[in-house]
Amino acid sequence: MRLDAAIREAATRLSETSDSARLDAELLLCQAIDVPRNYLFAHPEDELDDASLARFTKSVERRLDGEPMAYITGTREFWSRELQVSPATLVPRPETELLVDLALREIPRKAEWQLLDLGTGSGAVAIALAAERPLCSVTAVDVSAAALNIARENARQLMLGNISFAEGNWTAPVAGRRFNVIVSNPPYVRSDDPALLALRHEPLAALAAGPDGLDAIRVLAAECGAILADDGALLLEHGADQADEVAALLAARGWCEVTCHNDFAGLPRVTAARRFGK
Repeated sequence: MRLDAAIREAATRLSETSDSARLDAELLLCQAIDVPRNYLFAHPEDELDDASLARFTKSVERRLDGEPMAYITGTREFWSRELQVSPATLVPRPETELLVDLALREIPRKAEWQLLDLGTGSGAVAIALAAERPLCSVTAVDVSAAALNIARENARQLMLGNISFAEGNWTAPVAGRRFNVIVSNPPYVRSDDPALLALRHEPLAALAAGPDGLDAIRVLAAECGAILADDGALLLEHGADQADEVAALLAARGWCEVTCHNDFAGLPRVTAARRFGK
């Protein structure tokens, strides 16, 4: 089968389940034959051998089953960097870049601060902060050893020497330390949310957080004050319909200057707070 014919056939099949069927087909074919995407345009007449066609067909079937492209290709771009991902980690999402942007606004370029990312997953947020603020020391925590292995490898490939990793539940691995900025993209989906069905390939523990989706944020609101510098900032990503509840949780725990910020789609996405004000 010619390359262009393989793409057309796959794109037709994928159009029922993907909003980017043609692009998905092209990227899956690139992976199957190990070529850059421009090769497909330059050599549409090339024939697929049996082994390559089998690899391509298997990848298309995975995509038809709803598996994210990032898991099939093994990579996802975040903050202009290509990161490894796996089913042990969430797929980094564009709206989470707001969390990075807000954190960077807090951190002077020449600051030598201590930064903390709780629930780091693939390391996307921690790595972005470490790269943008090379004089800072970034600690990335996750309860999943498998996720931390992915995060460590991403940091290694990007040659970032100012980031370290710790395994454990939320603030437990860093108890007794002090951080100038704490960021987290915790689980915040309600455990009965139908949206979880569409996310069945991603780790449930990194998505669902109890009946109201706020179990993890309750823990962070209770624990982070003990490890945050007096004038430091806490930044939490949450669902677009949870801003008021998150603000109330933080206020009940004594946090002040609680402010919600909209993501690039105009939806309330990240709430910032301070322990004692600035």
